[in-house]
This record gives sequence, structure tokens and C-alpha cells, in this order.
Amino acid sequence: MVKSREDITNKIMIAKVEKGLTWSQIAAALGKSKEWATAACLGQMQMSKEQAQIARKLFDLSQENTAWLQMAPYKGSTGTSHDPLIYRLNEVISVYGDAIKELIHEEFGDGIMSAIDFTLKVEREQCDEGDRVRMIWSGKFLPYKSF
Repeated sequence: MVKSREDITNKIMIAKVEKGLTWSQIAAALGKSKEWATAACLGQMQMSKEQAQIARKLFDLSQENTAWLQMAPYKGSTGTSHDPLIYRLNEVISVYGDAIKELIHEEFGDGIMSAIDFTLKVEREQCDEGDRVRMIWSGKFLPYKSF
């Protein structure tokens, strides 16, 4: 019996492994970027009814399971991960966050970068010293209002 969105995520991950699917293949089936599709399958994005039906077939989910895929998630509800890669991403924000904030404010003014009107791209960058991870974040600038 399914009690939470996390139960659906576990079913998706089991099917992904058992079927040998890649995130790129899943994204193509859903008609979305691999970054969005991965986040959606991990429970951080809301799928449309059509996307939920595709996921149902792709991951052998029950019809009842698709309702969980269509619910608005509690984004970021998993807490701070101790996984080394995610920990390092948090470290990057901890070390460079204030500098990024200053540079954004200098360029755009007082405001924030949207995580709603946002895209993410993760790429491999070939380098003689060893491959590098390239992440491109693109979020709409939202200025604070005076009132």
C-alpha cells in the first residue's frame, strides 16, 4: 500500500534499474529535459496527467499510483543529504553564495533568481586534466518591490 510520494519514487527507481533505463531515455519518453524528468521521477516536480500515464507504462505503476505523480510536491522536503555529491553542491553555495548574491545584485539590482521560472542543464565538459561537470542555471530575475 502506498503511503507517500516517496513510495512511488522507490517503485520508479526499482523499475529504472530493472529495465536498465537512463534518465535521458526517460526524459525522451516524457517529452522533457533530463534534468526536469529526473527531478519529477524523484518526487520534486508535478507531472501532468499525460506524463503520469507515460510514467505508469514506463515504470509498470498502477493507475492509482499516477495520482501521486500529479500532486504538487513538497519541494526540498527530503532535508539536507549527506551524499558526497550533494554535500559538495551545498558547499559550493556555502562558499560562493554570498559572492553570487553580490554579483547578481550588482548586475540586476535587489532581487532574487527564480527557482520557479528556472531551467537547469547538466553536461560533461572534456578537459585534458579530467572531465568536468558543467551546470548551467538559468532563472528569471525577480526584483523586490517597494511599497
